[in-house]
Amino acid sequence: MSISFKDQVVIVTGAGAGLGRSHALDFARRGAKVVVNDFGGATDGTGGSTAASEAVVAEIKAAGGEAIANGADVSDEAQVKAMVDQAMAEWGRVDVVVANAGILRDKTFIKMEMDDFRKVLDVHLMGTVHCAKAVWAIMREQGYGRLVFTTSSSGMYGNFGQSNYGAAKMGIVGLMNVLTQEGAKYNIHVNTISPTASTRMTEELFDEATNEILTPESITPAVVYLASKDAPSKTILCAGGGCVARTYVHETEGVYFGKDITAENVADQIEAISNTAKQEALPGAFDQTKKYVEMALAAKAGE
Repeated sequence: MSISFKDQVVIVTGAGAGLGRSHALDFARRGAKVVVNDFGGATDGTGGSTAASEAVVAEIKAAGGEAIANGADVSDEAQVKAMVDQAMAEWGRVDVVVANAGILRDKTFIKMEMDDFRKVLDVHLMGTVHCAKAVWAIMREQGYGRLVFTTSSSGMYGNFGQSNYGAAKMGIVGLMNVLTQEGAKYNIHVNTISPTASTRMTEELFDEATNEILTPESITPAVVYLASKDAPSKTILCAGGGCVARTYVHETEGVYFGKDITAENVADQIEAISNTAKQEALPGAFDQTKKYVEMALAAKAGE
């Protein structure tokens, strides 16, 4: 199966280098018209320049593709709306948004300044919200849209010194879960990539051999798939070094205590509560409610 983006318009944020650049170049190679967004700041979000995004646009055009540069700060709702307006004025539609822009302000929680905590949430979580909101009505009206968000193992599994980053990245998973439901009848699919790659934000963490394995280009194929016409929805793919895996959120079968529920009984039964033999991925929040009510009714019927 060949995946094409001919006649589609794709916005990639944080596309001036690293992961975003790799994504933008591949979408362009596959026929997409690409908005190459990059604020052009330092890894902590300070500064700003359009030089990086313009350089990627030049690469795309040199290869025969179509692209425009944009320097919006994704934490600024008005700037994101203007970016989408630019795409609409240029090409009349937006088919795909890859929300990739990010910064780091790592510190242990005891040393974390709340301004640094908020700024990371503003860029990662609210930046993703701003991008989705700016195209949501457009995608609903055209009856098609693909959103690819970016989460992280730091959020899903934890990483020392990244409480701000981890909180933002798990918030993005929650956003995906809800927008998947709200976008379904409009053919808007929402997915999330969890990349492990050597970029300017992470290259100092790895040795040279590891950096050579964890290339940005090893992530892009999973992103392209998640943005394609045949993509699923509500899917978290994890990629790095040529490996692709999938992360699920599961809930165990659980234990019914009824009126006998106490903290002590929970402690006594924690092994049974934690048994994964019959775990399942619940489609939505009320499926959990339904499950608990059914367990209670079944237990009462057996009394």
